[in-house]
Amino acid sequence: MVPKESTSDELETLLAGMPAWGSEFSRTFANHAPMVLVALDRIGGGPAQLRRFFHHYRDAKQLLPFAQPLKRLDGKSWKAAIGMREREPDLRVFFADEVTRLGIHGALELYLPDLADGVAASAFHALMRSAYGVLRADETDVAIALAYWAATYLPLPEAQGTSPITRDPAEVLALTAAIKPLHGMELHDLLWQNIRDAGSVPEFAPVVDWLDIGPDTMEKMAATALAIFAATQHFAALHIITGLHWIRLLEPHCDEATLRRMMRVFWQGIAALMGELGFPEMPDRAIVDRWRHIHVPDWPEMHAIAAQSYDEHDISLAFSASEEMKVYGDPLYRVVVARRLGLIGDYTK
Repeated sequence: MVPKESTSDELETLLAGMPAWGSEFSRTFANHAPMVLVALDRIGGGPAQLRRFFHHYRDAKQLLPFAQPLKRLDGKSWKAAIGMREREPDLRVFFADEVTRLGIHGALELYLPDLADGVAASAFHALMRSAYGVLRADETDVAIALAYWAATYLPLPEAQGTSPITRDPAEVLALTAAIKPLHGMELHDLLWQNIRDAGSVPEFAPVVDWLDIGPDTMEKMAATALAIFAATQHFAALHIITGLHWIRLLEPHCDEATLRRMMRVFWQGIAALMGELGFPEMPDRAIVDRWRHIHVPDWPEMHAIAAQSYDEHDISLAFSASEEMKVYGDPLYRVVVARRLGLIGDYTK
């Protein structure tokens, strides 16, 4: 009798090889494989599915080998490498030493204050890698993630401390959509480049200070993200749902000031994607409530279907949405995943 393969063993075998692959491939697209393999495992993917997904992803994306370090960094010099993709190998060595020295919590607690304002790094994919490192409690993954975050750090207009104008994250997006110079801008294939370009528009600069962040802001952001994705199924809106899940995973490793800054800049980055999203309007609350009552399969069935997909975003969304529903209880999470997977039609018409 052939012994049954262990999914956890297969996952660890695959993940052990991930540091050899670049964090990005052609044109700075983010390598999702290290994180999506974990998500695939969490939604019930078996050993064969894990192998199948990675081999397809590796070949389809033409993943690149990770580069070799050039020059050693230390506690004083590492900041000079922030925002420099070519220094990621050096940053990885530095953060590996720091995570070994301080542990995961200690390293995040020390370095997230320096990185929080660049949370849009690689269109939030460095945040993703950090969150999955925390999810696995893996020191190597966390060190890799911090290095990636630092190397791809994306600066946006800094907060000036002016008085906020709303407690509603959706209103921030609506006000951003009214900024005329954002309309008609050339859009790139890469989300981070669109965030960067919107951030360079002078009229966009005040956006970061508009939101009054309080104890319920994360929940309001999650509700806004869910409504926008429900209405649009837009690729960029998917990243709002998943991004908020990733911030929640990092929350226990942040002091309150750092968490608030991260949330503020995250939402600033989402506002910078309004052009990418097509400047959508928030759907009416009564309509959203009607969508909540659409009958869709339960999570086990949808997870099984998502686990068969070669699309990394199907798997990422299926996992993050089910985790977010555990926190917020909104059945609309199941509905949007069902539509993403093609299990129901377009309910917006």
